[in-house]
Amino acid sequence: MDLVLSSGFLAFARHCGFLHAVEDRAVAVEGLCGTSSGALVGAMWSAGIPAADIVERLSARRPLSLVRPSGIPWRGICSLRALVAQLREWLPPTFAELPHPFAVGVMDAQRRSLLLSQGPLPEAVAASCAVPYLFTPVAVDGVYYADGGAVDRLGLEHWTLLRGQRELLVHLVDRSAGAETKLPAGVPVVRTPRSGASFWSLGDFAAQVEEARTLALEVLQP
Repeated sequence: MDLVLSSGFLAFARHCGFLHAVEDRAVAVEGLCGTSSGALVGAMWSAGIPAADIVERLSARRPLSLVRPSGIPWRGICSLRALVAQLREWLPPTFAELPHPFAVGVMDAQRRSLLLSQGPLPEAVAASCAVPYLFTPVAVDGVYYADGGAVDRLGLEHWTLLRGQRELLVHLVDRSAGAETKLPAGVPVVRTPRSGASFWSLGDFAAQVEEARTLALEVLQP
């Protein structure tokens, strides 16, 4: 089965709860696609970090601690260079070093949706998190990309083209911004509420994780 993790503003706890349920049910995951917060959590999990450890790492500090002034506010108020530095500590340097296929949803300079599935991994994940106007685009192999959730919250069509027809499970965090989400018929979906987080506080992270885990377990029947 392949997993698809949606975008969602600072929805780290929701994705962690979903992946907790995937672990609880021992789902055999063969590939994973994530956008924005889904890309960040999905990359860490794909790199072999258990959901509980992802919770510990992402809840340990306020998101604001990884945000820096950009110096070029006409391209974005803030920079994600500190996030890239952190991801280089947590993730392998390239997609190729992950144990299964993985891709992140991004948007190019022409506002086209696409997936990145090869090349430098930390930079690609940060690019997928670079909300337009709030953050400057992130360079990946010399090309600048931004948060794909602005135009496609799932990247599902691109993922299907990349992987072919496979059994899928989608985790869809309720929309706070970005494109409307269209789901093809027959694809199972776990829906969880928005995080309600901000750059100053992620809120009750543990409660968000448990709520998402419970909702996912209802769909992932043994």
